[in-house]
Amino acid sequence: MVRLYAISVYYKGDTQANLLKSAFDLQTFSFFQRSPVQEFMSFAAKTLVERTVPASRQSVKQDAYMCHVYVRADKLGAVLISDHEYPHRVGHTLLSKVLDDFSAKVPNDFWPAGNESTIDFKQLAVYLSKYQDPKEADALTKMQNDLDETKIILKNTIEAVLERGEKLDDMVIKSENLSLQSKAFYRTAKKTNSCCSFS
Repeated sequence: MVRLYAISVYYKGDTQANLLKSAFDLQTFSFFQRSPVQEFMSFAAKTLVERTVPASRQSVKQDAYMCHVYVRADKLGAVLISDHEYPHRVGHTLLSKVLDDFSAKVPNDFWPAGNESTIDFKQLAVYLSKYQDPKEADALTKMQNDLDETKIILKNTIEAVLERGEKLDDMVIKSENLSLQSKAFYRTAKKTNSCCSFS
């Protein structure tokens, strides 16, 4: 079954990405897995936005997931995390729609210092629910012609997006955004290559 797990909107600052809004649908995970899975998806999304050049798109395969990333020239970015069956074109069209609607509702002077509690954009959860079925996005896809000319870079792992010499394991250990529980979950998932192994 085709599945969307998360959509996040970020502002790509000079040194790091600033999370503005996110929505998750983690019903397919057990109750106890949801918190660490959400933390890792947020960690991966932030890392990908920080490593994506403005005015570009990329899709990154990571085990059971696809991470679609779009950072606009104005440094507003979004990440969609789905399963492998979700069509790439529909995912990137949805990212464009999300960013267009977000920038229409949230003035750009709020982006650099905004966060989830200060930004009001409830539509993100609506998009996540509505576009679980990619057929819902058919009309949206037909309207979006500029994706034909946009090259989407496909990477096989998050490791391929990192800078030379960087390792995901080291980033996880040093991360202040991940709880001890999530770090332990990452190590266990990596050993068993289960639900949210992002390496």
